[in-house]
Amino acid sequence: MRIEVQTIPHREQRYPTVGDYWDADDTVQIRVSEMDDWRYVILVALHEIVESMLARYRGIPEDAIGAFDMAFEKARESGRVSGEPGDAPDSPYRREHFFATSLERLLAAELGVDWAVYEAHVDSLGIKP
Repeated sequence: MRIEVQTIPHREQRYPTVGDYWDADDTVQIRVSEMDDWRYVILVALHEIVESMLARYRGIPEDAIGAFDMAFEKARESGRVSGEPGDAPDSPYRREHFFATSLERLLAAELGVDWAVYEAHVDSLGIKP
């Protein structure tokens, strides 16, 4: 298995998100939006790696996750939903998302990241420029 993590300009994400993953050939591709604080990038990358591996282990298809996320973001644009797709009660990867967020919070504490400041920064990138 190969996992490739890259930072990209936020506007190049497939949809309004700071972290994304998908399978391409034998490689798990992870894209994280560029941010000024390297710790934020690592936190998002960790979240995406953990979430994607748990989803893989539990047999949740990556294309189902991507489709759900993209539909969720369209619904957000029309004001029908809010929050993160993985937090939604009908998310196909809700359990995996919650676990990944738990580890993300633990690492944030170890790296001296103020979670509220980090979350506000990530949320500020949520809409594509």
